[in-house]
Amino acid sequence: MSNRVVHKRRATITDLPLYYSGHLRKKLTKEKDFKKYYGELRGATLFLYKDDTQDTYTEKLDLGQLKSMQLHSPYQKKTPTIFTLTLKTEEVQLQMDNSDTGEEWRGYILTVVKKEIPSKLQLLPGQMLQLQEALDQERRRNPTTQSPEIPACFFNVSRKEAEHMLKVNPECGSIILRPSTLANNYALTLRQQTSSGPILKNFRVTSTNVGFVIELDTAVTVSSLNEVLKYFLEKTEYRLHPFVASQPYDTRIDMSPVPKCVSISSAILKTVPKAQVAPMLRSETKEELPPPPTNQDEGDYVMPDDHDPKLKPVQMDGELEAVLKLQRKNLYTEEVNTYENQSSEKPPSAAVQWSGNS
Repeated sequence: MSNRVVHKRRATITDLPLYYSGHLRKKLTKEKDFKKYYGELRGATLFLYKDDTQDTYTEKLDLGQLKSMQLHSPYQKKTPTIFTLTLKTEEVQLQMDNSDTGEEWRGYILTVVKKEIPSKLQLLPGQMLQLQEALDQERRRNPTTQSPEIPACFFNVSRKEAEHMLKVNPECGSIILRPSTLANNYALTLRQQTSSGPILKNFRVTSTNVGFVIELDTAVTVSSLNEVLKYFLEKTEYRLHPFVASQPYDTRIDMSPVPKCVSISSAILKTVPKAQVAPMLRSETKEELPPPPTNQDEGDYVMPDDHDPKLKPVQMDGELEAVLKLQRKNLYTEEVNTYENQSSEKPPSAAVQWSGNS
């Protein structure tokens, strides 16, 4: 099978653009010996083949999960170059035949992962141009990038302020990440307990295109600020803790004051006019009814005008006398009823003139 056919089949299987390829060796950190492979960097994935004639890959490494890429030893001519790649679930070592090939692999891997060209690459101008073309293609293929995460122990304070915070509040933690005096760089201040008492130390963390470099006697490069913090915690066996500012809490409950009644109307009171209705006046004592007339002699009938001396009682027979008595009784009953009806009505004289204030 020709190289052209193999390349076409690999492109079909992986469905990713090819940025760089070459022979290399690979092993896990716990393994003893390296194994030979032919590697192809397609997108952000490293495909490994048994040789350059195989069209189906044996294994692959997802470099999108790359946390750090550290040089095992300084570059030396005619000496194999070894890189340790820290992935999400494992650590892998890659070995190249010489420093020039190793530098090219490092440049392409970090470029496609970080989507920017690392600084201080030892490459020729033509190689840098090819690297820029690979970067442009990868940005078009996968434009999404993740924003850097800032640890909770980061405070925008100076060295003196960070040391004061650790001295005054030792119970809140012992590590503070802060800005450096150099632009776009960081520093780490920690308070460590020793046999002679607590001491304060400051470390410089340099931001690069590769990641973040902890400036120690042997520099350590990690991929994020959280990895910087993790490195110090592991090296101090977790005896130090990130500084977290204490939050104040209330210890008593106060009663709210009784709200005052606030009038939403005008303070001037308006006088409401009273209804002009005449009161009803009632007599305190009931008028007594006149007594019924006394019975006349049964055999006499008295005429209305009793002052006439010429008038004399007239004798009536029994039937006529009974009729007259019945009429007198009915007449008296009607007079009594008429009087009671008149007394229950309003007497005209009871109305008085009354008027309220306007």
